Amino acid sequence: MTLNRKNIQVFVIHLLLWSFFYGLFLFPFFFQLRQIPPDLPLRLVIVIVFFYANYFILVPMILLKKKTVSYILICLILIVATGLISNLGFDPGPRTPPNVRMDRFVPPENRHTALFFVNILNLSAPFFVSAFLRVYLEWKRNEDIRKKVENEKVTSELQFLKTQLNPHFLFNSLNAIYSLAVKNSNITSEAIISLSELMRYMLYEADKEMVPLAKELEYIKNYVQLQRLRLSDSANVNLRISGDDRGKQIPPLLFISFIENAFKYGTDYEGKTYVGVNFLIEEESISFRVENKIGSHKKNDKSSGVGLENIKNRLKLLFPDSHNLVITDNGKNYIVDLSLYSL
Repeated sequence: MTLNRKNIQVFVIHLLLWSFFYGLFLFPFFFQLRQIPPDLPLRLVIVIVFFYANYFILVPMILLKKKTVSYILICLILIVATGLISNLGFDPGPRTPPNVRMDRFVPPENRHTALFFVNILNLSAPFFVSAFLRVYLEWKRNEDIRKKVENEKVTSELQFLKTQLNPHFLFNSLNAIYSLAVKNSNITSEAIISLSELMRYMLYEADKEMVPLAKELEYIKNYVQLQRLRLSDSANVNLRISGDDRGKQIPPLLFISFIENAFKYGTDYEGKTYVGVNFLIEEESISFRVENKIGSHKKNDKSSGVGLENIKNRLKLLFPDSHNLVITDNGKNYIVDLSLYSL
């Protein structure tokens, strides 16, 4: 039904355009009370036939198949043949009114040739216009398909990155609760509740393209709280959020990999953890910094950094020209500075 309605709309638009075009063309004859040439209706029909034959047959079947030379030759043959046929039996004397400009500038013996070239020009117009229109529409259609495929690719890549991130996060969190259970800590139940809140967010919010910034920050608060519960010394774990998060949207799980990485490597030989997380929310940007002291746990290049690579890829896909990521490792401190613009 939708396709039929669309075809009807296209037909009506074409009908109105041709009516408008021929109305302008014939208006001088009616306005000046001039006689319409008897062969004019036939010529107008030929123009329409050439236009749609080129639009529906020649361009898609020959020109768009990259057979340019064949297309040009066929068009020239059709135009020249039709021009010659339209001139057969034409007598320029009695059929040409005395006030026509051809009488003034073209000698009678050359009127057949002049009229032939005029016909060639008139017949060429529908070919040029219909070819341009069809090629443009094909280019536009292919461009729309390309953008759709590109968007689907980005969506599938983001979904893949999320599926990689979620098990990674769950693994780390369960390890944290396990360490509490081993110690028979009385805050194990509180840690489980915190984890359930985190998992609820990941189940019901993380699959969305955008989430409220306030929910993302609440998720990060719960995560930091869970880490504080498992740490023996969390006095140097700080989370600071400045600015107004109301009305702002952001893709989910953008910051958590950096924060996870800070807690993973931010514990020294004495069991003290040094992690600082800062958010500065401005009108059209967010500045995020997470800093940790490089502790006793050394990175295994083969097994670590999966979450970090995921988030880097997501940033390239989601904010190709509107983010700035700087990672500093001076041997003592590991600092991540991330700025997001045009929010």
